[in-house]
Amino acid sequence: MPIDRPSRVRDLFGQAGYTIDGVRDLLGPVAGAALARDEIVPAQRVTRGGTPLETLLQLFWLQVPVPGDALDFADLLALGLAERDGGEVRARLHVEPVEGTDGYVVSDLKARPGGVHLSPDHVVGQGGASANLAQLVVHRPVDNLLDLGTGSGVQAVHLSGRARRITATDLSPRALELARLSFALSGIEAELLAGDLFAPVDGREFDLIVSNPPFVISPERRFGYRESGLSGDDLCRRLVREAPRHLAEDGWCQLLANWLHVDGEDWRERVAGWVEGVDGWVGQRDVQDPAEYAELWLRDSCEVGGPEYTARYDAWLEYFERRKVTGIGFGWISLHRSGTDDVRVEELRHAVDQPVGAYVDNLLRGRPDVTPADTLRTAEGVVQEQTGPPGAEDPERIVLRQTYGLRRAAQVGTVAAALAGACDGDLPLGPLLAAIAELTGTDPGDVRDQALAVLPDLIADGFFDIIG
Repeated sequence: MPIDRPSRVRDLFGQAGYTIDGVRDLLGPVAGAALARDEIVPAQRVTRGGTPLETLLQLFWLQVPVPGDALDFADLLALGLAERDGGEVRARLHVEPVEGTDGYVVSDLKARPGGVHLSPDHVVGQGGASANLAQLVVHRPVDNLLDLGTGSGVQAVHLSGRARRITATDLSPRALELARLSFALSGIEAELLAGDLFAPVDGREFDLIVSNPPFVISPERRFGYRESGLSGDDLCRRLVREAPRHLAEDGWCQLLANWLHVDGEDWRERVAGWVEGVDGWVGQRDVQDPAEYAELWLRDSCEVGGPEYTARYDAWLEYFERRKVTGIGFGWISLHRSGTDDVRVEELRHAVDQPVGAYVDNLLRGRPDVTPADTLRTAEGVVQEQTGPPGAEDPERIVLRQTYGLRRAAQVGTVAAALAGACDGDLPLGPLLAAIAELTGTDPGDVRDQALAVLPDLIADGFFDIIG
């Protein structure tokens, strides 16, 4: 019977406590935060005891050699995860546990200044982007999952407990090789297919499609994990345009994206125009100016201060200048095949409750038709804020604010504010609006018209619920 080395490595990791909780407990907050910034000295100081967990942390996270007799390395060596160098063992690949699962992800060694340099086919593991996408994905079991551009396989590992069947694709042979290792170490069965975008799954439909694509907008394709080689934000546009053809009924597609802010154009209209034939929700989480953006990705590839830094920085700015780019947006895109074509694009640069996936299926509510016969209830967690000069009879500004979820805020008038205080699900709108008109001395028809004009948006945004 052949040796099941991935299973034996998984057992080794489990016995050593090489899990997310085990790593956090060992590192503590200071060394853990430093390691997140790719500073390894604090972590080196707390991993000197020679335990199996400390050895694995040094080997795979700190990427420093460890004594050749510190562990039984036979299976790690046989799988190509590590190699002997004299009396020591060095990591050949980066292996780490995946948050919220019993799985592991295998990627290339982390690039650090003065250390490992990136190759064109470099495969990244977990990071801020992959964690961001994992928080976004809708919380529901699915029959079949497509992880498009799987890279090291991290999203498929994250979602393996929710999907009965998994298909993972990538254009990079090396990415598929490392994803195969990730799935083997995690005990996951998955279909791995090579090809660009949706070509490997032509004609097929999925209940859930996730993608952390190479969305970086760059003057050239240097690193396949982050740059597609397509012009501008064309890659993300193509993904959004093509995804609906591969969604089953009630299926979801969720991805991270960059999009350009172009002088003289409304970025919301640009991105909304990508969505066709499905519901779409776009949340812009950040915007960087062209210089900030170039600096971010030059740091990502550890090129700051290098001999070609100035030339690459200048080329990036020239690229954006030719296209009249004023900024680059980053955010979430969710598509849902529900039979309607509602598209919402919004700014979400404030803190929101995570994971968004726990309530994302409530964020694509369309604008309903509202009548005085409808009964409304103010949504749970909505509070009212008023601002104005001290002692003023009337506030200058009234804001309804959600205290959880997306934590949206809406500036409203006195009629909507009064309804927020009165809508408890007992009376329909008609009598409430009549009472508000009488209390404020306002024409009842004007009060009704104001309310019916603003309530559809406030309901779609989750400030009110229609209950009858």
